[in-house]
Amino acid sequence: MKVLIVSTNRNRQPLAVLPYGACVAAEAAAGAGHEVRFLDLMFSADPARALDRVLEAFRPDVAGFSVRNIDNNDLHTPVAFFEEASSLMRGAAKKNGLKIVLGGAAAGIMPEELLRSSGAHWAVLGDAPTVFPRLLAAIERGTDPVSVPGVCSLQGGGFVRNPLVFGAWPGGGLFPDFRRWLDLKAYAGLMGAVPIKTKLGCPFRCVYCTYAASEGGEYRLCPPSAAAAKVRAMSEAGIGDIEFVDNVFNSPYEHAMELCRLLAAGGNRARLHTMELNPAFTDRPLLDAMEAAGFAGIGITAESASDGVLAALGKNYGAAEVRRSAEAVKLGRLPCMWIFILGGPGETRETVKRTLDFARLELRPSDPVFFNIGVRIYPGTPLEAAARAEGTLKVPASEMLSPVFYVSPAVGREWLFETLKEAVDENMNFINPDSLALPFLPGLSRLAGLAGVRQPLWRHTRSLRRGLRSIGVNA
Repeated sequence: MKVLIVSTNRNRQPLAVLPYGACVAAEAAAGAGHEVRFLDLMFSADPARALDRVLEAFRPDVAGFSVRNIDNNDLHTPVAFFEEASSLMRGAAKKNGLKIVLGGAAAGIMPEELLRSSGAHWAVLGDAPTVFPRLLAAIERGTDPVSVPGVCSLQGGGFVRNPLVFGAWPGGGLFPDFRRWLDLKAYAGLMGAVPIKTKLGCPFRCVYCTYAASEGGEYRLCPPSAAAAKVRAMSEAGIGDIEFVDNVFNSPYEHAMELCRLLAAGGNRARLHTMELNPAFTDRPLLDAMEAAGFAGIGITAESASDGVLAALGKNYGAAEVRRSAEAVKLGRLPCMWIFILGGPGETRETVKRTLDFARLELRPSDPVFFNIGVRIYPGTPLEAAARAEGTLKVPASEMLSPVFYVSPAVGREWLFETLKEAVDENMNFINPDSLALPFLPGLSRLAGLAGVRQPLWRHTRSLRRGLRSIGVNA
């Protein structure tokens, strides 16, 4: 069949992110013998017109739409990305005989609500290299794909979801040839790194997270030798920046250490990145191994410096592990982005101040610190159940596509916004969602790329904020 894959993500704040999942789906369809065309809307000024042109010229039998994010996860200035994606799918569905398939990370979070919003015929959940070709085979045979594991749909007004079947690591299906589907030069011009995954599944039980539901609650690991070989191949092909987009990079700890050892031994030439280090497994030996492997920047998702808040978030570590990670980072040279959430379950004004003090006093002033306010609530998570029991969530699950956030009643939203604003104003390495939404950031990324500035660009946060303020820009 003729299969069109559409990557709907156009968000470039603060950087353009390559559509990993859409490329995996395209490669899987092509590997199954279908004729595949890829439409990346990242750089499209008029996505509806771009889609119409491809539909008219290619005349696909099936159009798969990848939706990366439902929204921007910003309580202060929410942006609903799903609305444009749903509009595109509804328009495409008007083409006679065209079957619409919904996929992407967002589909795994709220499939029923997105199906109702978009008018898509089916949604693909789980492992795209396995599920998507089976769905296409069913369509080609003329049978209803509703029986395919990992496929869900609306039947007679009701939602039908087949159980996910998680097999072993899907192998090379999760290593797509990005050059085949994307304009890598355009992404590199906006400081976009090429993504790679080395594991699926998540054994942790963070109260707000959906990873375990969409990928399984146990790790399925790529052999470190295969991952290292893929990194070397991409490096030799001229790809300069590669980002590990595992849910958690450094768990299992031995897996990460062995991968780093192989990368160091193989003479990797690419700059490596990850924003997903767990404090429970971050120590000096790991960071030394990552430096030797070629990492140029890391991120630690600490969330809080309070034991009570971390426990309420369902984290597998406490404040002692967060502090130990900070000490390990101080002893090395790797730039580190720290990520915190303020206002989650168990948060009080005292714990907010404790986290802000920790970031100010115990982290390197050269390392940027990102603070988000509130926790996005998704249906089916422990946080949803807790918020309903607490009485702070009254919106029905069917209406939660529009972002709903949890903020601890013991804090108060206005106080939290004002307190964080004061902290960001006083500390040049602190940033908040408003910082990432500055409209000139994509242009700044392009200028940095042209000037030869190397990633990660965020390591210049403190200097950049000072420079912008010197010319009157409140950044």
